[in-house]
Amino acid sequence: MASLSVRKLSKQFGATPVIRGIDIEIRDGEFVALVGPSGCGKSTLLRTIAGLESADDGEIYLGDRRINDAAPRDRDVAMVFQNYALYPHMTVEQNLGFGLKIQGMAQEDVTRRVRQAADTLGLGDLLHRRPRQLSGGQRQRVAMGRAIVRKPKAFLFDEPLSNLDAKLRVQMRTEIKSLQQRLGTTTVYVTHDQVEAMTMADRIVVLKEGRIEQVGSPLELYDRPRNVFVAGFIGSPAMNFIHGHLGFEGGAHVRTEDGLRLPLAESVNGEPGEPVIYGVRPEHFAIDTNGQGIEAEVLVVEPTGSETQVALRLGRQQVIAAFRDRIHARPGDRLALSPVSSKAHVFDANGVRRPAE
Repeated sequence: MASLSVRKLSKQFGATPVIRGIDIEIRDGEFVALVGPSGCGKSTLLRTIAGLESADDGEIYLGDRRINDAAPRDRDVAMVFQNYALYPHMTVEQNLGFGLKIQGMAQEDVTRRVRQAADTLGLGDLLHRRPRQLSGGQRQRVAMGRAIVRKPKAFLFDEPLSNLDAKLRVQMRTEIKSLQQRLGTTTVYVTHDQVEAMTMADRIVVLKEGRIEQVGSPLELYDRPRNVFVAGFIGSPAMNFIHGHLGFEGGAHVRTEDGLRLPLAESVNGEPGEPVIYGVRPEHFAIDTNGQGIEAEVLVVEPTGSETQVALRLGRQQVIAAFRDRIHARPGDRLALSPVSSKAHVFDANGVRRPAE
């Protein structure tokens, strides 16, 4: 096993920059997720670490070894692709051992490693099947097994669950995380699904247009997002953003153009009248049964079973609120909403988080 270090890494296709001077330090045995919208550079970064793309500038170290100039097969990393990349004419056993065989490993050692990986992944009864005879989850296990048999210093996952249905994705992300914890292998995991990143990773790297917006633990990014982009990307449903001006008379608050008064924690930093962006997550709204909250009109009610999501018109702003308790509301009803002031976020006019005093 080994740490992974990406230093000042840059990559462009033609005249288009894709990765812009990225620095990441990944500890030995750490599980790090790369997230961001389509085109942010996360898959290109992973492919550059794997050696499938060449860096224009910067350095990549696996442990103490610089691997920029090493061929992909010599980098001591194993990549699991989105489309599984299994050989359809080979059995599971042959797929698992093929990489080791072409490296010249003795057949006895190949068989031993394949059996070990199959036992680890519950593939022992499937070794003589071909990929077309497997379910999506079983194919993904085979793709992971092909990486495991190599005993690499780092695993690289490129959106491995995106082809699976919702139920199987939940099952497989638990299996991947459990497997990584047992093996202790340094892992870089690319996903567009921030829920996957939140539930699996030790740390998350949020990318935008080839640059890092923030790096931190899942709860750190959720509780203390650095800017509006990170705040809106991490969390589902996304954070609500309301524009207004900072005020302190009668308690810290944000006053919107249509006169709404949104409460803030007393420790907020800023000047009276300063334009700001008020951020509140859907789950940080409460219904004020005493009628002292802010009146909002119900637009859409979406029960999910574990919670109820409600789209509401709050003044001129549309917001999403999520309630654990089941509520009986219909479009057109009025609810008194109270944002939880201690959970509210304040960003300046440029979208940068405003620190507390």
